[in-house]
Amino acid sequence: MEVEQALQRAGEDRPGREGSRVALGRTSGGRYLRVIYVPDPEPNSVFVITAYELRGKPLTAYRRRRRRKGK
Repeated sequence: MEVEQALQRAGEDRPGREGSRVALGRTSGGRYLRVIYVPDPEPNSVFVITAYELRGKPLTAYRRRRRRKGK
């Protein structure tokens, strides 16, 4: 459920390794997640490899990039 929310509200979605994608987004509960996934051939479907909460320096860097993008 939280992974779906983070993917729908992804602030960043960039290419990863070997055809995967890396999305960073926020859940409705306010948590920031990094989701690594592979797009599925089926429409509106993805295969999630892993997802974890952003904390510390990676979270600070993400927030900084978001602020700069808004300007």
